[in-house]
Parts: sequence; structure tokens; C-alpha cells
Amino acid sequence: MSIIRWLLGRIILFFDWLTQPKRPAHSPERQEQLDAQTGRLSLYQYAACPFCVKTRRAIRRLGLNIELRDARNDPAFRQELEQQGGKQQVPCLRIENPDGSITWMYESTDIIDYLRKHFS
Repeated sequence: MSIIRWLLGRIILFFDWLTQPKRPAHSPERQEQLDAQTGRLSLYQYAACPFCVKTRRAIRRLGLNIELRDARNDPAFRQELEQQGGKQQVPCLRIENPDGSITWMYESTDIIDYLRKHFS
């Protein structure tokens, strides 16, 4: 079963690479503004997870630079996600709010809706 999962993961990554969306051409000022806003965001994800791929593609389509945290291969990120976020589910967007509080957002569709609402 693990061989099949590994093979499917490679197929997902290959097609993601092959059909990667283009990043929009933001003006340098707009990109700087977006980078400042997204500096408070981190996406916990697995490379070959289909829902994570969907979320990363939306991030690229919007031209956002969001820190990607590999919760599968980095034990510190996995532990942080589970202990602070409450569960080990990806994708998960960690949002540092202006007041210093942290919001953990799960579900790819919710994350993409949030990013479109705040950064389109």
C-alpha cells in the first residue's frame, strides 16, 4: 500500500509541476504590500497531499509569498501543528492576527476563500 501511495504522490507532484499556474505580475509596490501582509501567514502542508496542492496553486495564482511548513518531514512543524493547532490535519493556515492571537484555519476551500477575500 505504501508503494501505491508513494507512486500516486509522485504522479500528483508531476502533474502539479506540469500544469503550474502563472504568478500574476504585480507592481513592485503591490508585491511589497502583499509580502508584508502575508508575512504573518504560514501554511502547514504535505508536498503530495492533493488538498495541499490545491491550496498552493491558489497561493501561486494570487501571487502570494506564504511560508510553507512541511508537517510530514519536519517533526518540529508536525508537533507545533498538533499542539498549537489542535490536530494534525493539512492543509492548515496559521494566521497571526494584529492583536498577537493565532488563528488556525483548516480545510483547503476555507483557506482559499480566506486568501481570495483578503488578497485579491
